[in-house]
Amino acid sequence: MRSIWNGAISFGLVSIPIKVVNATENHSISFRQIHTADGGRVRYRKVCELDGEELSQDEIGKAYEDADGSMIPITDADLASLPLPTAKTIEIVAFVAADTIDPLQMDAAYYLSANGVPAAKPYTLLREALKRSKKVAIAKFALRGRERLGMLRVVDDVIAMHGLLWPDEIRASDEAAPEADVSVREAELDLADALMDTLGEVDMETLHDDYRTAVEELIAAKADGAVAPAPEAPAAKGGKVIDLMAALENSVKAAKASRGESGESGAPGDGDVAEVTDLSSRKSTGRKSAPAKKAATRTAAKSTSAAKKATAAKTAPGNTKTAQGKKSTASKSGTAKAPAKKSAAASPKSTGAKKSTATTAKKTAAKKTTPRKRASA
Repeated sequence: MRSIWNGAISFGLVSIPIKVVNATENHSISFRQIHTADGGRVRYRKVCELDGEELSQDEIGKAYEDADGSMIPITDADLASLPLPTAKTIEIVAFVAADTIDPLQMDAAYYLSANGVPAAKPYTLLREALKRSKKVAIAKFALRGRERLGMLRVVDDVIAMHGLLWPDEIRASDEAAPEADVSVREAELDLADALMDTLGEVDMETLHDDYRTAVEELIAAKADGAVAPAPEAPAAKGGKVIDLMAALENSVKAAKASRGESGESGAPGDGDVAEVTDLSSRKSTGRKSAPAKKAATRTAAKSTSAAKKATAAKTAPGNTKTAQGKKSTASKSGTAKAPAKKSAAASPKSTGAKKSTATTAKKTAAKKTTPRKRASA
């Protein structure tokens, strides 16, 4: 790897010669501007706005634009004359715990490589000291014409340096916070914890840039004169979510399904699939509850009526026997037909069971009265 800066790490009275190389690289696909009519390249030319002449890089210098728009020329010699002790030195100023560094401050990352055999011993000493202390080093260094802040830490067997923004370069976050006063329930927090546990950890090596892959496939297809691949249709997002709890439950279920797990973790929301219900369906459900109550009342009324009829049916045979007794008494006095008509009129006509009982009573009475008439003859 090509070094972008050569100098030394100042570790107290110990000086460690090092080379600085980029620890990251940009894989973004860059495009050129062209003339759409003929495909010609469009290039930027550096032209002086006073005389209109195109300038080379050697003819271009630096200047500071004042508030009134006037230009104050600054030469490289002017900058070189300024006191800058970190021009060729990464000066360690403190050792702190890693969690005291706000990730918002982190900028570009670099690898610090030992420059030569004599640098190997002090380099290894600093590396092992950082490992054992579980701390990071805060340092100042100068790069590309300005002094910067850095953090040194150990990555594998290499000392890495993260450029840090100065504290006054971090904007306040007050304006980005929600303006509304919102409270979160414990049940919602439990579901959020369940979702976090379900998603779990990820191997960072498995993550990749899907968009960059699609752009590369598009470029390859166009280079071969083929038709550009059609984009895939986005996956369905489901129904309208009106409840945060339902959204969290659905998220837990979807995460478990993607991992091939069944809902047996015992987390809140496990066991039943959360349903997302629209407000209109909730209203219609409430309206249907009244007819259900009416139907239940009608069923209870029918049960009461059936019970009354059953009681009447049980008492009917007893009444028939009484009527039969009256018939037999009346037959002795020669008046058998009148009691039979009264008993028939007294028996209810509402059920078939009562009619059959009355008919049986008539037949019994007829059998009894017929021999008595023959005897009188």
